[in-house]
This record gives sequence, C-alpha cells and structure tokens, in this order.
Amino acid sequence: QVQLAESGGGSVQAGGSLTLSCAASEIRFCMAWFRQAPGKERELIARIAGDGSFYYTDSVLGRFTISKDNRKNTLSLQMNSLRPEDSASYYCAAAADCSSSWCCNVDLVYNYWGQGTQVTVSS
Repeated sequence: QVQLAESGGGSVQAGGSLTLSCAASEIRFCMAWFRQAPGKERELIARIAGDGSFYYTDSVLGRFTISKDNRKNTLSLQMNSLRPEDSASYYCAAAADCSSSWCCNVDLVYNYWGQGTQVTVSS
C-alpha cells in the first residue's frame, strides 16, 4: 500500500505559478499527476518513470514540470503561466504494477491516490 498526500494548492491569478508537492510512503516506478475539473473526467497531465522519462499532456507541455526526489520520497509539480482552465483538483498517483515507461502512460495502471489539492486560477 502506497500512501500519498498532496499539498501546495491554492488560488492564484492567471499567469502566476504554484508548486504542488506529494509526500509518498514510497516512490514507485510510475508516478504521476492527474487533475479533475468540475464536470470533466480525470486526466493524466504529467508522469515520470523510473527510467527518467517524462510525459506531459499537450495542454501543460512547456508550462508544468514534474520531478521527484527518491531520497525524500516526494513528487512535485511546478506549474507556471497558469490559466483559468488549469483550475481543478490535482491528484498525485502511483502505479503498483508497472516497470516500463510505456505502461506509465496508461491511466488504469495508477491505483494509489492522494486526497487531492485544489488549484483555482482567476482571470
């Protein structure tokens, strides 16, 4: 069982920045950030794999940066140039059974979740 706890959400004006942090009981090969806006499906926005590879969904590419610290068991998401459409609940996630970067891109492999942290971006 992997325990995850997000922090760092809040309210910010468009163009601003926020850094989300996730304290994990352990870092798995696939670690990711998802978000879910009201009335929308949860979406994978960024993931980092144990081989050092990254993935970002197009809407955050170039603005968000995912990173991890294996010694501190933390996962982070640096969010810059925030837009109102980035407003959502953000979730840290880990996959129990994935050891290759290709499967890290599959939403269904993520079965450990944090409680979420809210990000609100005003125009």
